[in-house]
Amino acid sequence: MHKKEGSTHLLKYVSLITLTLQNALLGLSMRYARTREGDMFLSSTAVLMSEVVKLVTCIAIVYIEAGGVIKLFDTIDKQIIKQPIDTLKVCVPSFVYVIQNNLLYLSASHLDAATYQVTYQLKILTTAMFSVFILKKELLRTQWTSLVTLIVGVVLVQLAQSGDTPATTTGPEQNRFIGFMAALAACCLSGFAGVYFEKMLKGSDVTVWMRNVQLSLCSIPFGLISCFAYDGHVIQEKGFFFGYDKFVNYLIVLQACGGLIVAVVVKYADNILKGFATSLAIVISCVASIYIFNFELTLQFAAGALFVIFSIFLYGYTPKKNAVSGAYRV
Repeated sequence: MHKKEGSTHLLKYVSLITLTLQNALLGLSMRYARTREGDMFLSSTAVLMSEVVKLVTCIAIVYIEAGGVIKLFDTIDKQIIKQPIDTLKVCVPSFVYVIQNNLLYLSASHLDAATYQVTYQLKILTTAMFSVFILKKELLRTQWTSLVTLIVGVVLVQLAQSGDTPATTTGPEQNRFIGFMAALAACCLSGFAGVYFEKMLKGSDVTVWMRNVQLSLCSIPFGLISCFAYDGHVIQEKGFFFGYDKFVNYLIVLQACGGLIVAVVVKYADNILKGFATSLAIVISCVASIYIFNFELTLQFAAGALFVIFSIFLYGYTPKKNAVSGAYRV
């Protein structure tokens, strides 16, 4: 008994540390990948390849849980093939996630890593709003207060950066308005897709991993369409993997790991600890940006970031039954 509790306790903190590092590294890595020297890879193909990695990983996990190839195919047959309507419903968040991930690359191209990391926390606000409208959840007074605090913090961060001149980079021209709007749109899509996915998880006996298999199976066709719709001429001229190198491959795997790590955190950790991991990721991103991207940390930016971090803790400081939770994919 004690051994099982100890194992769960270890998994809780290992998953949280991993989530913290993944959150911090993803923002920094996306920013670096979009502003470094050399050939620029196509973000649409990177999003597609990330879905392929997720699919392979989740199938491997389902295979381990099933205990063999025959049982794996039997599980897929029962939960996907013989439930076509249920599988089709998954196409909604799948389509949304593809658009969201493309918007995140666009945002990372125009916002420094620290600003991007703080601004993207607006997904807490959009998730809460969609939870109220779709899941009919009731938010506590402290949660409403935390959402107002979150908005104030993000506004302070954006105003702190609005007067700055665009950073000189070797990548595409920087436009902070485009970056902010892309991040804002991604937050709205993340909130909707996360709540929709949560509703599907709670309304069936399909496991989180099998749901992720369904999501990836639906996302891959949408990803292919977006690749050829937006970058078809470049793919035909230069190839699907144009601009790819070891760093881009690492970035794809890192992004694919995000949703899988969150699924583990949701299972083994609580909302308070998840908020701590997110807050620590913001701090790491800010500090790293100072040294890597010559980011200038102003008093106004620091105040805004503190508001956002405080709002995360305030929102999570509720009983589990009142907290907005679920299996969110990033």
